[in-house]
Amino acid sequence: MISTVILQAAGGSSTLTTIVPMVLIMVVFYFFMIRPQVKKAKDHKKLVEELKKGDKIVTTAGIHGRIADMNETTFLIEVEGGVKIRFDKSAVSLDATKAAAAPKA
Repeated sequence: MISTVILQAAGGSSTLTTIVPMVLIMVVFYFFMIRPQVKKAKDHKKLVEELKKGDKIVTTAGIHGRIADMNETTFLIEVEGGVKIRFDKSAVSLDATKAAAAPKA
């Protein structure tokens, strides 16, 4: 009877030893994967909101241009030769105006 009680007590701790590593894995996953992605998305949203007409930008496709016009969801970008292309705001990857003004280290 005592051996049964000892085996039951040992069985209870084995579930704890399997749950703790799983919780630790989820915590590490959150801090190394999810949290940085949320921060990056928030920074990109702030970048797009701060853009104004006349700013030089680079799109995710690598197209360099100047914002000629903008509305709620899109930019009209003027590239070399006076060609104008309409892009979605989410396609902006870099504000070249701020990048050029940033001090070189």
